[in-house]
Amino acid sequence: MDTHTQADNTFDVAIIGAGPAGAVAAALLRKAGRSVLVLERQHFPRFSIGESLLPQSMAYLEEAGMLQAVVEAGFQYKNGAHFVWRDQTATIDFRDKHTPGWGTTYQVERALFDDLLVRCAAEQGAVVRFGHTVRSMQTGDAPVLDVIDEAGNAYEVRSRFVFDASGFGRVLPRLLNLESPTGMPTRAAIFTHVRDGLPLDATDRNKITIATHPVHRDVWFWMIPLAGGKSSVGCVAHAAFLDVPEAEREAKLRALIQEEPTLARLIGDAPFLMPVRQIGGYAANVERLHGPGYALLGNAGEFLDPVFSSGVTIALRSAHLAVHTLERQLNGETVDWLASYDVPLRKGIDTFRVFVETWYTGELQDIIYYPRQTATIRRMLSAILAGYAWDETNPYVAEPARRLGILHEACGTF
Repeated sequence: MDTHTQADNTFDVAIIGAGPAGAVAAALLRKAGRSVLVLERQHFPRFSIGESLLPQSMAYLEEAGMLQAVVEAGFQYKNGAHFVWRDQTATIDFRDKHTPGWGTTYQVERALFDDLLVRCAAEQGAVVRFGHTVRSMQTGDAPVLDVIDEAGNAYEVRSRFVFDASGFGRVLPRLLNLESPTGMPTRAAIFTHVRDGLPLDATDRNKITIATHPVHRDVWFWMIPLAGGKSSVGCVAHAAFLDVPEAEREAKLRALIQEEPTLARLIGDAPFLMPVRQIGGYAANVERLHGPGYALLGNAGEFLDPVFSSGVTIALRSAHLAVHTLERQLNGETVDWLASYDVPLRKGIDTFRVFVETWYTGELQDIIYYPRQTATIRRMLSAILAGYAWDETNPYVAEPARRLGILHEACGTF
């Protein structure tokens, strides 16, 4: 990794953030022959949430030349999702879906996964600097970043374009005052890792489990089996529902797990492997995903909700779209970023948004648990839950709100 000994701080593209969006963007730019600098405030490996990938992500990892490294890393295989509410269950197999493409992926410890991706990008020639913080940006045709390292040394980075892939850090939205209301309620999550010690037949480790609280239908749990006999487990609810002092988080999560029969059976009193963490107010949005000399990738632009594990998929999709758009611009073409990047990316985000909103109203839950769903509709829904939220041959992508509304009426109450 680069330790910031070089005097030349001029690059074709500067990327803020070394998470999946930044790493994949860097690799794709290197494949196109561009010089790339990645600036990351933290040091890797570092903990991050968002551990259950979607199959759509695999195409972008393959495009970035990272697939072999990911396959060989030994992460937990994933092929679907298992939903539980009271005595109702539903299983969705991502391999049986409307849209062609990958139907399998992995459940990963993000510290290891993110570190692997950015090291792949570095091996492809991207310059990566850890412990470097962006303090300000001059926008325009030749953007300039004001950066400071951990030793307090300030310097300027000049580039032809900047990608903000800073995730929840949302560097440019804060620095450039781009934030806008999300329209999403303020929810929070508390979570940890457990040493589950599950027998091989206790649950399907190839699927994430999404369990709805038996009383509070807008409260849900995840259980994500990881490699090495452990699982990630968490609870998502309105922030007030989970609002307890830090010292009481473990007891709160333990109590909530005991209230949901499936998780109580699978996890019980299994030891927690790290302190219970909390994130809140994570839903975010911006007025636009691009501006003079920059574009926002992944969570730096918009984050919805963790229920369908869409975060990494949106991040990688944004990296793919942004790099292909920027390549046209750097090659001398006049590019409409709104039409080429913003609108296409938001199409999939808006599809996921409708699914998130109808999940919390209970409508999508009714649909998922409906016992007489046709195979065709099930495959259309499976495709979106597998991450293929941009495939407009799928009616539930082309018109998600209207189609789900009609489908919910057809399901009725059962």
